[in-house]
Amino acid sequence: MTTFSSFPLLASLQATLVELGLNTPSDIQLQAIPALLAGRSVVGVAETGSGKTLAYVLPILHLLKTLENDGQAVTAQRQPRAVVMVPTRELGEQVARIFKPFTHTTRLRVRSVLGGTTIEVAKKNISGAFEVLVATPGRLVKLLDRGLVKLDGVNLLVFDEADQMVDQGFLPDSQQIAAACAPGRQLAMFSATVPPAVAQLIAEVFSGAEVLRSKGSHRVVPTLTTKNQPVTDGKRLPVLESVLKEAASGGTMIFTNTREQCDQLAEDLKAAKRSCLVYRGSMDKLERRANLKAFRDGQVDLLISTDLASRGLDVDHVGRVINYFMPYQMDNYLHRVGRTARAGREGLVINFVTEKDRPLLEMLADR
Repeated sequence: MTTFSSFPLLASLQATLVELGLNTPSDIQLQAIPALLAGRSVVGVAETGSGKTLAYVLPILHLLKTLENDGQAVTAQRQPRAVVMVPTRELGEQVARIFKPFTHTTRLRVRSVLGGTTIEVAKKNISGAFEVLVATPGRLVKLLDRGLVKLDGVNLLVFDEADQMVDQGFLPDSQQIAAACAPGRQLAMFSATVPPAVAQLIAEVFSGAEVLRSKGSHRVVPTLTTKNQPVTDGKRLPVLESVLKEAASGGTMIFTNTREQCDQLAEDLKAAKRSCLVYRGSMDKLERRANLKAFRDGQVDLLISTDLASRGLDVDHVGRVINYFMPYQMDNYLHRVGRTARAGREGLVINFVTEKDRPLLEMLADR
């Protein structure tokens, strides 16, 4: 069986992998890491929770540290050599956390410019010289337009959670950022699904890239247990109260389709003396971040959300996902259930289903 130690990574990176107890790469890591180390551009399609972030973090740090060791250290201010684009602030913070233990030994610098911060804060974050920039597209475009950052020295550009990025209307920004990077730059894209807008991005920007698919892409992982809970006459709350009486291993994420459904369910649960928090769009960003942190830290074991929380967020202790309202599309279902049973762990999804959900259930049965 192939292990991380078999990859031609720098000794400092190998030492950190050992320290973190990481030994066996996932399917997408097994495919993407050698390709990126060899300088090839890739499009990686893999199920959520499969370790896509580490699949590009290790090659980025290896390639940039090798340049530095060869006498090509970064000295110019605000001119990174690698850019990682993410769709949301929360995902950007998560990516930065994954970089962090590996930068202790490589001594490479990772900076972030993420949505929800002022331009002044962003300017401060990217002051001086650094190697890697993690950014949301909208914030990075504003810095580019003002001449506050230069990308013509970027050797490697990564689009993480590309399907969510294009869903949020970042396709034009992504194309502008790609055009601002050095000609011949290496490209990497990672996504759990390939909707039409992502296919367009692949065709326009990643036309020469090698497409890598994990064995589990577009399928739920084998460690996930699924239970379909019938709901009659729209009476979901009594069913939920019964389900929540059953012990769960770790936290529970409950998904709705709209902000209104999200808020109403939170009110209903609080009226029933159930502690819960909300994570959705159009709420104060500081409150949303605080709610996610409280859930991530285990202070509250119920997080009610729209599909905003279904993509990319990695919360280690999620043991159960409840689809209080089934999503309309298969892609959204795969993203939601991907919040549990991550990295080989077991998880449970409970679907509240009505007659109108039958077409989606039939699609699931075919997978």
